[in-house]
Amino acid sequence: MRINLSVNGQRYEDEVEPNVTLVEWLRERVHLTGTKEGCGVGECGSCLVLVDGHAVNACLLLAVEAGGHVVITIEGLAAGGVLSPVQAAFVAAGAVQCGYCTPAMAVAAESLLRANPSPEPEEIRDALSGVLCRCGTYQRVLAAIGIVIEQRFSS
Repeated sequence: MRINLSVNGQRYEDEVEPNVTLVEWLRERVHLTGTKEGCGVGECGSCLVLVDGHAVNACLLLAVEAGGHVVITIEGLAAGGVLSPVQAAFVAAGAVQCGYCTPAMAVAAESLLRANPSPEPEEIRDALSGVLCRCGTYQRVLAAIGIVIEQRFSS
């Protein structure tokens, strides 16, 4: 099947098998390896990407279903090689550890902060609840989001 979509601001047209997931296509065909495949069934959240601005598990979305949509991966959050405020805050707060869930955590944080620039702690926890961290960096991730919120209000 033929798909046309935008990924990180670049248009792609490709022929894909109907059973290829978006995470598989991103990693294998487009070589965007920041998006990880963990469980493959939508439980761990490691494959989180933005589709039309909404956080989506890319292991649950077929590549053909992404056709016609705008996809942003962790790589697309950085503009011109400069880390986004969320990405920079993750580094500053040491919220990166092994790095397997980090891209998805950053994408989840980005999605939340785009929708709500000043979320309450409960909203932050809820937005991150779909991404499992095996290293236990949750407190550092919360600190990173706090850095972004603080920077927005001090600017």
